[in-house]
Amino acid sequence: MTDTEVRRAIAGERTDLAELLAGLDAESWDLPTLCRGWRVREVVAHITMPFRLSGGRFALEMVRAVGSFNRMSDRTARHDAAELTAEDLLKSLWDNVAHPWKPPGGGFEGALSHDVIHGLDITVALGLERNVPEDRLRIVLDAINPKSVKFFGVDLKGIELRADDLDWSYGSGEVVSGAAQDLLLVLCGRTLPAEKLHGDKAKQFTGSG
Repeated sequence: MTDTEVRRAIAGERTDLAELLAGLDAESWDLPTLCRGWRVREVVAHITMPFRLSGGRFALEMVRAVGSFNRMSDRTARHDAAELTAEDLLKSLWDNVAHPWKPPGGGFEGALSHDVIHGLDITVALGLERNVPEDRLRIVLDAINPKSVKFFGVDLKGIELRADDLDWSYGSGEVVSGAAQDLLLVLCGRTLPAEKLHGDKAKQFTGSG
């Protein structure tokens, strides 16, 4: 897939997410997501952080975080979520649906993965019925590798994640099944609602475990 095609997918995903967020009431912005410790507003602040963060501020925040990107991104998300209104955050997303940001070493596929995963952090936690279009989801699934799974610290020893809505699986062993987009969240270390996954080992990845 060409960069142009992936960028088109990114713009589509950001547009869909912006439209969904525009329909939320004020209380929903303060509801928890699958990102531990983050409400909807922190997740949206994080999604849009690359559009607001200058190179200078990025460097400064990394120094303050003693070189830890995770610590920096958490601190920045919490700060921006407190300083910016829901309307400000939504406008930041709308204004940047075609922004060419790419995560270091991740390419445009990494940017799409970032938007898809964090969008699911919101929709799944809020119980919103939203399916990521298959063409976008496959780009993200195809980009998964052992290194990325290791980054999230997910233990898949003896387990195969097998999608029941499209032809995709990851790993080998006892089957845990579910929608491909929910299994993507498993690979990212998220804890899902119990009804999302099936199999004897499913409780390992859900709130019922």
